[in-house]
Amino acid sequence: MSSLITPPKALKKVAENMRSLRLEKELTQAGLADRSGVSLASLRKFEQKGLISLASFFKLAMVLGCLEKLVEAVKPLDENFASIDDVLNKKEDKKRQRGWRK
Repeated sequence: MSSLITPPKALKKVAENMRSLRLEKELTQAGLADRSGVSLASLRKFEQKGLISLASFFKLAMVLGCLEKLVEAVKPLDENFASIDDVLNKKEDKKRQRGWRK
């Protein structure tokens, strides 16, 4: 699957969005770091370069009120059926336990 945005650009955009959320909540970097348990150095590195561990990112998201949205964003897509025939003809596949591509 191709994408119109590269991973480095996505990292930078997510960092900008999180910084905007922090500023909307009128939090300083030190204040967000204290509330989230993420070190101030990690928060600064994240806002400047977009680099942070996933666990720290989730801690920041929790404090900023967007953790649920993040979890929902990576949820598998539901199938959309065009008709009742599509529903009836659908095979009951088991959920995959592991991938097959390298």
